[in-house]
Parts: sequence; structure tokens; C-alpha cells
Amino acid sequence: MSRVEKKQPEYGSDVIVDMMKAHDIEYTAFNPGATFRGIHDSIVNYGGNYKPEVIFCHHEEISVAIAHGYAKAKNKPMIAIVHNMVGLQHASMAIFNAYIDRVPMLVLGGTGPMVTKRRRPRIDWIHTALVQGNQVRDYTKWDDQPYSLADVPDSFIRGYRITTTDPTAPVYINYDADIQEDALKAIADIPDVSRHSKPAPAQANPEALKRAAQDLVNAKNPLIIADMLGRNPKAVPMLIELAEVLAAPVVDKGARFNFPATHPLDVTDGAREILQKADFILALDVGDLFGALTTVSKQTRESEYVTTPGVRIAAISMNDMLVHSWANDFQALQAIDNPMTADTSVAVPELTRLCRELIGKDAAKKTTIEARQKELTDKHKNRRAKWLSDAQAKGSQKEISTAWLALEIGEAIKKEDWVCVNGTSNGWTRRLWDFTKPNQSLGGSGGAGLGYGPGAAIGAALALKGSGKLAVAIQSDGDMLMTSSAIWTAAKHRIPLLMIMHNNQSYFNSEEHGMEVAKFRKRDVGNAGIGTHVDDPAIDFAMMAKSFGVNSDGPIRNPADLRAAVERGVKYVKEQQKPYLIDVIAEPR
Repeated sequence: MSRVEKKQPEYGSDVIVDMMKAHDIEYTAFNPGATFRGIHDSIVNYGGNYKPEVIFCHHEEISVAIAHGYAKAKNKPMIAIVHNMVGLQHASMAIFNAYIDRVPMLVLGGTGPMVTKRRRPRIDWIHTALVQGNQVRDYTKWDDQPYSLADVPDSFIRGYRITTTDPTAPVYINYDADIQEDALKAIADIPDVSRHSKPAPAQANPEALKRAAQDLVNAKNPLIIADMLGRNPKAVPMLIELAEVLAAPVVDKGARFNFPATHPLDVTDGAREILQKADFILALDVGDLFGALTTVSKQTRESEYVTTPGVRIAAISMNDMLVHSWANDFQALQAIDNPMTADTSVAVPELTRLCRELIGKDAAKKTTIEARQKELTDKHKNRRAKWLSDAQAKGSQKEISTAWLALEIGEAIKKEDWVCVNGTSNGWTRRLWDFTKPNQSLGGSGGAGLGYGPGAAIGAALALKGSGKLAVAIQSDGDMLMTSSAIWTAAKHRIPLLMIMHNNQSYFNSEEHGMEVAKFRKRDVGNAGIGTHVDDPAIDFAMMAKSFGVNSDGPIRNPADLRAAVERGVKYVKEQQKPYLIDVIAEPR
């Protein structure tokens, strides 16, 4: 990587790189491909491999996942580039993950030449689609294929603005090989990108906010549910303030870090009791509100409400601004008494102000709020004490449990400035770790399918590189097997990441479904492991990591050996600033 002086563009792909630089794109991840060879050359030669710098990957799904994790950790997009229609098809799963997770990113592609007389025999023909964006149009926010070089700046600027405007989601822009490779005939006109920034965030309707404030203040048992609010880290302290003004319990659904796990008003793992009592619910950036209010039978797939029929609901989000018909990331239509389309980062502070005004000097309301605060504080303290006791008891088991896994990792990293970039150890990280700061957790599964974790964790660690923060991932084994070569990318680019394998030697989600079906049908539950267990032969992830150039440890099987192994990993990542993997054989639960 080198810093270079500003050059005059000579080819169309140079102009594309100038647009990347104008938008301060730090990295671009790709597996090399001929259809974007012009862009590749411009990045490394014209641009000096600096802003953007190439992140070399072995699969397009990994490239996009890295951009996915980076965006969540850095709160800004990076670029993934994919090779015409075949690379785009490889990348499509990861693009869908990013769409479901509402992550901003630019996915660039190459095609053609669209002028058929310039195509090479066979390969250029079978690798060119009409129109290529159709492949991902149902799970991107926008796609474009500039017709001429003169259209490139407007297309790029529009794409960047669209992907970063709420609700955020990936954008795909495809460049004809001729546009990339033809020499410029005139000086390219690069617009002033500062005049094309994304629009100011939307505020909620004032009357609707007033009604929500009145309902919150007058409710006997208010409840706040947040899911994607923490995509804007500045909104987290705003939510804390609102909750504290009302002594309102908060359920963090976990698509992002929304509320501190250590806060007395956090009821994320005690939600059922609170949902049953709630007489008013405020939903903040909750994509699937029906799912947040119901429980579903694993055997029959039938859902039923946990809440009472008369509970009033208000909701603030931008969800209705991005809905596609191809696949739904929400369940049944939920009735909402007071729906508001707004950015929560501007709506929540105003809602807090209105609540303060309504409470005023009302002694009765203050007494109610104080009593609720005390009750919730006591219950929160007791819950966390019980979880700690339960986890500690697991240390006497023969095998490593998910509770013990989370406990020992937490103890080994608690003195560090850490960020959990992937994984929850079956929910035990939130119960045992001190999640206190915005972006300290980047959310749960990150999308819709396996293969997300390795790339996304590496992308997040890339975003945190040089920050002094320790990136920690708890990596499931099935997910790793989908995109295992991602760890070579971490080694290649010296990306500091502590990756702990939760190796339960099974595709346990599927095994669990098999168990439930067998129970319901009164069949042999023991056969659920057929076609799901990954243990004959067992996979040695530590050896696999070494083969990709990543230092590793394990497999760790004894609960007593776990903490020392994690401490060795922490020390290595901090001192060497390189990735480290620990293979832990652990129970599914």
C-alpha cells in the first residue's frame, strides 16, 4: 500500500477509482475476475492501492460478507467487487444477507463488452447477462449499469447516497468492460461530492409523537422494544435516557446493540413476564413486530401472542420505506395504534422531551416511576446473579457448555476494550458479559443463511484495525465450513481477530428440527443426527486454520483448559496484531 499524488485519469476505470477516493472508500474486497480487470488495474496502479486498498478473497460470498461486517463496525460502506454474472451468483447469498440486515454497501461488477463485436469467443458471451442487475434486483435497494463513461460519476454518487440513506441496504452497479478499458477522449468531469450528501433524517409527525408520549407516561406497565436502533450508535444513549425518564423496561432484540445488558432496565432475557403485563409497547426500529410479541411452537409452527389483546402499540421506524415482494423479512401484519415513519435518532430525543414535560412535577407519576424502577432493578440484579451461578456450575461438567464457553471467554477478555463481532454462545454472552457501549456487539446472525460469520467477523476486525479494540468472534462450525477460506484473507492482510470456534460437531439447528419432528410423530429422536452430525471424521479447525496461515490452538475439550487457551489467544492477537483461532469442542446448548 502506498500514498500517491493525485493523477489525471487516462481510462474509464481510473474515473471509477476517483469516485471511490472522493467518497473515502478505504477498502475493496474481491476475488479477481477478468470483467473488472480495468478497475483492478486502476486500484493498484492509478490509485496506488490506497483508499481503496485491495482485500484479497477466495470467494465472492466472502468479499461481500467482509463489506457487511465492516459497515456494521465502522458505520460506513466499503466496496465489494464481483466478476460478471458468475461472480454475482456466488455473491448473491451474501448480498441477500446484507439486505436482510439492512447494511449499506456498494457491490460493483463488470460485464461485456456489451458491444458484441468486441467479445471474445464463448467466454464473454456466456458471462454477459441482459440485464445483469436482474440477478439481485429483488434484494438490493438499487442497481444500475451506466451506459457511457459520462454517466459513471452520477451513477456512483447516486448509488452511494441511496445505500447510506435510511433504510440502508446494498446497491449494485455494473460496468461494461469497454467503459472501464477505453482511453479517455476528454478530461473527465468529477462532481463535487459534498453537494450530493444523503438527506437529513426524517422526524416523526408531532401529533403522533405527543400521543406516544401520553401513552408512555400514563401506562402502568410500559415496555420498549428495540431491534435496529443501534445501527446509529448515537441513538443508544438517547434510548437509555428515554427508558430512565419513565423507568420503562427495554427488550433488545439484538439486530444491533441497542441497550446495555448491565442496565437495571434491561429485560431482554426476562421478556415473557414483561410482555404479559405490558399495557403499552413502544417499538423502535423493529422489523418483525409480530415475531417480537408472539411465541411459536417448534413442532406445529403455530404462533400465539404473549401480550394481552388490549395492549396499545406505537412504532417508530423507516421499515415501510423499503419493502420488496420477493422475500419477506417480517411475519404477519401486526396491528399498531400509532405508527410513525421516522429516524429513531431524531424521534427518540423529542419523545423524551415530551415525556419529561408531561411528567413535570406530578408527584403521583414520579412515585409510580420510582417504584417501577426499584422493582425492575431488583429483578435485573437477581437474574444476572442466577445466570452467573448457573454458568459457574457448568465448569464441573465433563464437556464444555455454551454457558461455560461464554463465561470463560468473558473472564479472559474483561480487562480489554473488546467488541463482539459475531456470535452469542446461545445467548450467554449477553447474560454474562458487560455489554455497555454502542457497537460493542454487532448483532446476531447478520442475515438469512450460513456463510456470513467468518467474512463478517473479518470485515468488522478490519474496520477496528488500529483502534486498540480487541475483535472477538464466537464462530459456529457449520457457518465456518461454508466460507472457511475467509481466514486466509485475515492472515494475508494481518487482520487482528480472536476467533473461537463453537464446534458442536453438528448442524445442530437442523438436528434440533429433526428432534422436534420425531417427537411430534412419535419416532426415534436418536436418528436426528443422521445427515446433521459432523464427527465421522471430525474436522480439525485448528489444523485447518494453520493450513491457511493462521496461528491456532485446540481442539479444547476440557472445561478447565478453556480460559488459559483464550488468554493465550488474547495475548497473541494483541502482541502480533494477527488473527488467531481456538477450536473448542462444545455442547450445542
